[in-house]
Amino acid sequence: MKIHNYNPYNKTIGFSEKFLNADDLIVSKTDILGNIKYANSTMLRISGTDLEELLGKNHNISRHPDMPRAIYKMMWDTIEDGKDFYCYIKNLGRDGSFYWVFAFITPDFDKDGNIIGYNSERRAPNPKAIVEISSIYQKLREKEILLGVDEAVLWFKESVLKSKTYHKYIHRLQNELN
Repeated sequence: MKIHNYNPYNKTIGFSEKFLNADDLIVSKTDILGNIKYANSTMLRISGTDLEELLGKNHNISRHPDMPRAIYKMMWDTIEDGKDFYCYIKNLGRDGSFYWVFAFITPDFDKDGNIIGYNSERRAPNPKAIVEISSIYQKLREKEILLGVDEAVLWFKESVLKSKTYHKYIHRLQNELN
């Protein structure tokens, strides 16, 4: 499995990091397949894109190659089950820069309770959490290469979470490491 060659913008991936302000809020909405239906001005600014460029594209257009697929597997398993998901995501800007976010993804339901899409809100992450999560994500990527995505998820649950829930772990990183 090659996970480091994904670059949807076909740009050189650089080492320039952008940062969200404490009051910034990135909002996007997708259809059930993850294709972008809405992106707010903060998302456009930080990613260096315009709305026409994003509409109809899969949200993974902003996926940085450093992101482990295991996180996305856990996310999709959770949101397709109708539950909310929180995570840290390293995104790729159109110019090759990157930026970290603390993401909240939630299903969007129709009046009959069917999932019709997904909403995502992203805020500035706790910088101390990024130090810890970066190391874990690197190990997850290594496990994906050696064992596959499903085994990497199992490793994460057994070795990182241990007896903690994912939700409690992520919220500890965001709130308690200050």
